[in-house]
Parts: sequence; structure tokens; C-alpha cells
Amino acid sequence: MKTAQDLVSAAKAGITEIPIEQAEQAIKLADVLIDVREADEFATGHVAQAINIPRGLLEFKLSSDPALQDRGLKAVLYCKTSGRAALAAEVMKEMGYLHVQSIAGGFDAWAAAGKYVAKPTLPAFE
Repeated sequence: MKTAQDLVSAAKAGITEIPIEQAEQAIKLADVLIDVREADEFATGHVAQAINIPRGLLEFKLSSDPALQDRGLKAVLYCKTSGRAALAAEVMKEMGYLHVQSIAGGFDAWAAAGKYVAKPTLPAFE
């Protein structure tokens, strides 16, 4: 029986994972940056310009949003530490997406490297 880590290891063997040092350049060249964490994780901070599509909804959102259906779309994905993003990248490849990359180390590596973290602002009720 396979474990979650077995599945992640297999996914990482078949996808393109970029080191954190190359992440900013990859994001600049991408058509879309997808944060596959849950909405509450995204709300605590995320990479600027990222859209939030939780891992559990990815296939459905890609299939239903016309802006995301082009299989030539250049996509960069990340999650907290890179496991969910690797699984998501593998699924996108299976769906026919040709240019999918995952950020090694995920959001934790991004923040640890001192890179900018966008945080949503809440309205002031005074």
C-alpha cells in the first residue's frame, strides 16, 4: 500500500520542480501562478499575483474556467512545502498541460528566503 509520501515522491520524479532561487524568474515568465493551498492558508499570506485554487478543486476549476483551459498555458504552482503542488502538477500534466512547474520547498521556502509575502487587508470598521 502506498503512502502519501510515496505518491508525492513519484509525482516529483515526473514533474519539473524549480529551486527557490529560480522561482521569481519562472513566475515572471508564467501565464498563471496557482497556490493550491486551502483558502485559510492563502488568506494568511501568499505570493503576489497568485490565484488560489485548492488542490481538491483543481481539476474542476481547470475544466470549468475558460481562462485556464489552454493546454499551452505556462503555469507555476506552489503549496506549503511542495507535496500538494507536486501532485497538482502531475495531474495537470495528465490533463494535457504542457508547461507546468512546481516551486521546490513551496511557500515555506519562499518566505524563509525573505521574498515578498502578500497579505490581504481587511476593511476597517470604525
